[in-house]
Amino acid sequence: MTTTTNATNGANAFGFNSATPASDKIATSAEVSENKDMFTKLLVAQIRNQDPLAPSDPSQFVNQLSQLSQTEALQNLAQTTSASASMLQSLQTLAMGAQVGSEVSVQVGRVRLGEDTISGAIQLGGSSSLSHVVLTGVDGRQHRIELPAHGSGAQSFTIDPVALGLAPGNYSIAAEASDGTKPAVEVAGRLDSVRMSNGGILLQVAGIGDVDPAMITGFKGKPTQLASTSDN
Repeated sequence: MTTTTNATNGANAFGFNSATPASDKIATSAEVSENKDMFTKLLVAQIRNQDPLAPSDPSQFVNQLSQLSQTEALQNLAQTTSASASMLQSLQTLAMGAQVGSEVSVQVGRVRLGEDTISGAIQLGGSSSLSHVVLTGVDGRQHRIELPAHGSGAQSFTIDPVALGLAPGNYSIAAEASDGTKPAVEVAGRLDSVRMSNGGILLQVAGIGDVDPAMITGFKGKPTQLASTSDN
């Protein structure tokens, strides 16, 4: 069954690791050193045991030394790249952590509805005479929220679960424009926490759940607390 409901536009459209353990570094350095020592011993043994009447071509030894140098350079580059990636991830975690409590906009394909109103926007690639935000519950039932004609760009919307009679729970969310395209959907939410998961970063956003940092499309800042003043 499909229900269609007119929705009022929102007040505003959207505008918008941990470092590598020291023990691992020590183990890697020791492995490189052991490989170098083993190569040197093998090379010396090869030179000592060559046939004096038919000695090996010296260029072979030069090539082997060159290969060892190249291998060492690649190993050092891999270590440097790994360390840089760890540092960048740590900086990203700290930067995201400083935004906890801020309102963010997230490109989503699902939302978690409760009793609170959700605001968002669809990103229209061109003019649309009639657009819909489509919510699909776990039971497969669709709820279509009608939006008025709008030009290209961000068209805001609000979802009031209580007024629309939507039961609390998880819903997939999508948008449809009059030309048949499916614009991206962005939903506003509060950034509640930042955590590490399997070497990556996950953001916990109210009303949405865990999201990848790449899905964040904008930061709207932390809500200001207005201090109440008493009249004298």
